[in-house]
Amino acid sequence: MLEIERLALHYPDFTAQYDLTVPAGALCAVIGPSGGGKTTLLHAIAGFERPSAGRLRFAGQDLLPLPPAARPASILFQDHNLFPHLTAAQNVALGLKPSLRLDAGERDRVAAALAEVGLADLAARFPAELSGGQRQRVAIARALLRGKPLMLLDEPFGALDPGLRRDMIGRVDALRRAHGLTVLMTLHTPEDAADTADLFAFVAEGRVQSCGHWTRLIAEDGPEPVRRFLGL
Repeated sequence: MLEIERLALHYPDFTAQYDLTVPAGALCAVIGPSGGGKTTLLHAIAGFERPSAGRLRFAGQDLLPLPPAARPASILFQDHNLFPHLTAAQNVALGLKPSLRLDAGERDRVAAALAEVGLADLAARFPAELSGGQRQRVAIARALLRGKPLMLLDEPFGALDPGLRRDMIGRVDALRRAHGLTVLMTLHTPEDAADTADLFAFVAEGRVQSCGHWTRLIAEDGPEPVRRFLGL
């Protein structure tokens, strides 16, 4: 599991301290107001931010001494970070070898990853020739090829239409189950994951203020800050 205990980060205008436990293989939706600390939490897990105190463990391993590249996590952003001069297949192949010098077996793995996200026929297209949802699927395929058991998604589908957002969350959920991944995903539209996420973590003012299943958070006797955030 992912274990976060009193993980503290200090900035001139913001202080955060996180406590959160996510079971292995779960999908945790991270919700809360803008500026509340959702992205900071994911960046701390990935190693992009250095906490001043606390514990961060995954599958029993202490992650804090590890640089980002050595951590068992892949992170995806809303802008998907594809290289415009590379094809979809080449962008995915970066997850295996930055040199892009692949042998036959590695090329087969790239093709299989693209097929798994429904892009088998679009391998030769460049990012500008793909839709927003297709570009995100290329980024997901690349993350899968890295073979990291922890996937962090920071508002990856915020720019997509509602129907496509739910479709993409469903795809992530299917891949999570197929590969045994543990997934944390920040969302501005939590209802999109209401039927998918195993738990929701409500982050505000640099704290995980509530954590639980969707039905508990939206119940009449649920946490007041969450109900207020959701407009209930």
